[in-house]
This record gives sequence, C-alpha cells and structure tokens, in this order.
Amino acid sequence: MADHPEGAILQRDGETYSVMARSPAGLVTPELLVKIAAIARKFHVPMVKITSGQRIALIGIKKEDLASVFDELGTDAVRKTGPCIRFVQSCPGIRNCRNGMQDSLGLAIEMEARYRERPFPGKIKIGISGCQRCCGESHTRDIGIMGSKNGWTVFFGGNNGTRPRFGDVIAKNLSTDEVQDLVSRLLEYYRLNAQPKERSARFMERITMERLNSDLLTKIPYIPLEP
Repeated sequence: MADHPEGAILQRDGETYSVMARSPAGLVTPELLVKIAAIARKFHVPMVKITSGQRIALIGIKKEDLASVFDELGTDAVRKTGPCIRFVQSCPGIRNCRNGMQDSLGLAIEMEARYRERPFPGKIKIGISGCQRCCGESHTRDIGIMGSKNGWTVFFGGNNGTRPRFGDVIAKNLSTDEVQDLVSRLLEYYRLNAQPKERSARFMERITMERLNSDLLTKIPYIPLEP
C-alpha cells in the first residue's frame, strides 16, 4: 500500500510528488487560479504546469506537505490515478470558436460530471472536438467525439503513446443524446470484456471491429446496418 495520499504521483527524483487540480474540459475559474497560486507559494511548489489533458499539475511537492495540499485543494483535487476516467478534454466548440459546429464544451462538461474517476480495466481518456479540425484530439483518445454540421462522430480505441492508434469510427451523424447513450454502451462493453490494465487501443486490436459490431453495434437502433 502506498504511504502517500491517493492521487499523489511520485516524480522522477524519487522524493517529490505532483498533484492534479481538476479543470473540467479545461475550464478554470479566477477562484481556482487564486487558490492554486496561494498553495504554490505557501508550499514552495517549484512548477505549476498545464497538462496535455487540460488539467493543472502542481509539481515538486514535498511528501510532508501532501496532506495539506490536498486539504487546501479540497474538491478541486484529482484523487484517483489508477485505471479510471482520467479526463475529458475539449475545444471551445460553438461557444467561442468561429469554426465550431457542435457544442463540444457543453458535452465535455456533462461527461466529466457523469464519469469523473469512474474505475475501468484501463485508464480512459476522452477527447471532444466541435468540428473536423479535431482540436480535442478525438482521433487518438480512448473515446473520441467530433462534431460536424450533421451531428457527432464517435471513435473508440484511439491512443497516443509509443504505439499510437487512430480510434475506429463507431457511428456518424449522431445527436447529443445518442452520443451519450453510445458512449455509455461502449464503456460498459469495455468494462465487461477488457483484461486488467488493457487500454482500449489494445482491446480493439484483440477483439476486432467485427466482434464489436456483432456483439454490440448491431443491437443499437440508431446505428444503421451496413447493406
């Protein structure tokens, strides 16, 4: 059992830790920024960094300060680092971007609230893009969602890392409600059939798109059967 609070990540020096602050869909408030700045100053945190998952990491925290840092972050602290929903990232979508075609930010906020830190066989990263420019990295996330003028496209099994993989196209032209339903079904199928610590990319390589289609997709009414 680890001798430090859950959520703390041991750094390369083997002595200090990082702690993540939650920023759903990459959104932060002035109050959260003030809180993080105060913590960094109080505990002499040497680095504060925005991560690739649109979270804020306080890096280089001494072990004896970890409990206090978590206490001061409160509900803004990320408490899970094991196999779970790690984050939901998003571009601005139609709320701010002139290229946006769908409300990626709104969908990301809903999914963050619904799936936050929910456990799975492997870690899950979700990327949502409001248009086909794909600024939310939808092609290379475990669950990818990309908007167009006709609705949403859902991808599954994407990955960056040392063995990158584009996610398989699961369905196109979906409504927001259909996306929510499909993501729920995909995650449940993955939960029931994946091996421990098996990421979705390796999972899809093992089971193949043909099996996913046979086991799951042909039973979903809003996904048309191929002729």
